[in-house]
Amino acid sequence: MRPWLAVLSRELRLAVRHPGDALAAMLFFLVVCSLFPFGVGPSPEALARLAPGALVAAGLLAALLPLDRLFGAEAEDGSLDLLLLSGLSPAALALAKATGHWLTTGLPLVAAVPLAGAMLNLDPAAWPTACAALALAGVVLSLLGTLGAALTLGARRGAALLPVLVLPLSVPVAIFAAAAIEAATAGLSPRPYLLLLAALAALATPLAPLAAGSALRGD
Repeated sequence: MRPWLAVLSRELRLAVRHPGDALAAMLFFLVVCSLFPFGVGPSPEALARLAPGALVAAGLLAALLPLDRLFGAEAEDGSLDLLLLSGLSPAALALAKATGHWLTTGLPLVAAVPLAGAMLNLDPAAWPTACAALALAGVVLSLLGTLGAALTLGARRGAALLPVLVLPLSVPVAIFAAAAIEAATAGLSPRPYLLLLAALAALATPLAPLAAGSALRGD
């Protein structure tokens, strides 16, 4: 457990020292949300109808931005090999990386949901559900993104290949997250959709790091 916490702590320290990735993801999220009023017109009703899907799509795309550097910099300077030889299993290393990505990228996006929701004319009553849906969706995307980053590590044009691998796997996440926000907007219970997102997160938590660990080992 201690080596795993050490890797996670290292990820958080690096994010604090170099906050550019997290800030870029948050700004991308807000900029994309701010473009929808220009694209669909100023009608509040039209914006409100698009808000759930737009919010989720923008959040998922923004969370993809730092993923291509999740293992890349360490693979270039050799520190990834040292981490793999440190006694920490590759799967545990992948889980620490995914956790670090969610804490440094996913949570800031959740914090930006109220501002993005206001831009999209999302009912303030649905903001808590939107935060919960984006937080759970971010967990799944961080895990899938870590798997994708491990699979494309060392590949030519890996940065272009990574979204092609991850986004199709994220379709159920986007559907359930948008449905939860839409249900909250309509005054219905978002609980079933949030539970489905939690189930996807619970399923991805053991499986994605194991697959990513195998990719890091070169199996």
